[in-house]
Amino acid sequence: MTQAAATPVAPDRSGTGGGRDRYLDLLRSLALLRVVVYHLFGWPWLTVLFPSMGVMFALAGSLTARSLNRPAAGVIRSRLRRLLPPLWLFGAVLLTMMLTAGWNPLKDPDLGTGWTGRAQLLDYVLPVGAPPYPEHLGSASGLLDDTWAEQAAGPLWYLRAYLWFVLLSPLLLGAFRRAPLPTVLAPLALTAVLATGLLRIPGETGNAVTDFAVYGGCWILGFAHQEGTLARVPRYAAVSLSCLVMAVGLWWASGHQGPDGWDLNDIPLAQACWSSGAVVLLLQYSPSWRELPAPLRRWDSWITLSNNRAVTIYLWHNMLIMATVPIIDEAYNLPFLASDRASGLLDSTYGFWMFAVVWPLIAVAVVAFGWVEDVAAGRRARVWPSGPERRRAASRRRVRVNSAAP
Repeated sequence: MTQAAATPVAPDRSGTGGGRDRYLDLLRSLALLRVVVYHLFGWPWLTVLFPSMGVMFALAGSLTARSLNRPAAGVIRSRLRRLLPPLWLFGAVLLTMMLTAGWNPLKDPDLGTGWTGRAQLLDYVLPVGAPPYPEHLGSASGLLDDTWAEQAAGPLWYLRAYLWFVLLSPLLLGAFRRAPLPTVLAPLALTAVLATGLLRIPGETGNAVTDFAVYGGCWILGFAHQEGTLARVPRYAAVSLSCLVMAVGLWWASGHQGPDGWDLNDIPLAQACWSSGAVVLLLQYSPSWRELPAPLRRWDSWITLSNNRAVTIYLWHNMLIMATVPIIDEAYNLPFLASDRASGLLDSTYGFWMFAVVWPLIAVAVVAFGWVEDVAAGRRARVWPSGPERRRAASRRRVRVNSAAP
């Protein structure tokens, strides 16, 4: 193991650079993997094993706090510039598919009529609200399930929440610097008020407020990590309090299970408690790697790729999961699967084949659409950014350090 890989480094808090933290990159990659696997198999226990959305919001909050050492208006413009072009491309494809399939948003009774329906379409341009889509489109016996539009657009709630977190981050960071603990606990308190029914907010506004409350603590814990506040908390205190909050989350979940049992996505207060506690544990032990340690280095290029294309993977993965179904169904027409025994074997392993097929499809999406993330960030468009440029930059840094050594 090289010295750079073996020696942890302090996170850069100047907002001026300092290279990528490969530990945080690893967490983001694991979060994306967990999201894809969860949407493939729907296993409720995955939400307990690794709270991926809480981790993703915490990492985004940390990066935003790092950037806010610069003027806030420029940081917000930069964040929106990185977020919106991938959404516009995805929205253009999704809207084209829905309109071609027969959806008319101006006549959809769920959207209202006239200018009301038209205004909601603007959420595909700037997602201050949930972009509209039909709950059912096509036929249940068609090529895709008639809920395909809802499933494809489902991940867009994350972009709405992310947008509001970015817009409010200057205020949240100011509040955190003045009163760290109350600011961290405020979203949990709001989630408890909503979960117990003391405050009811109907419709999409209620959904937006709930998402903001559930993951607000994770976003602000990202501030705590970047500001160094979390590192100053004694580890025994951080671990003890985190475990207590997580235990409260599981206790609440045990008595408020939704249709899928222990799926924390259906239990906001449990999700907020479990995610916040897990984020504290993950960031409290953050080793801040400049390079991955030797046992993980074989995954370096995939971790780099997933981080460079995180928005693309997140936006497109649900649509691509659905695309695996008609592809795999074609296998039933193969001659050697004509027997009942062979087709039964395919039935019993269908989920495995979906898992196997979706990754090549995601790779195609990365190649076809991922370059938009580079353009949005003001970089040269790349087809497959798996790390050579990053490694060359790291090599140049090591050369400069070695040449400066006495």
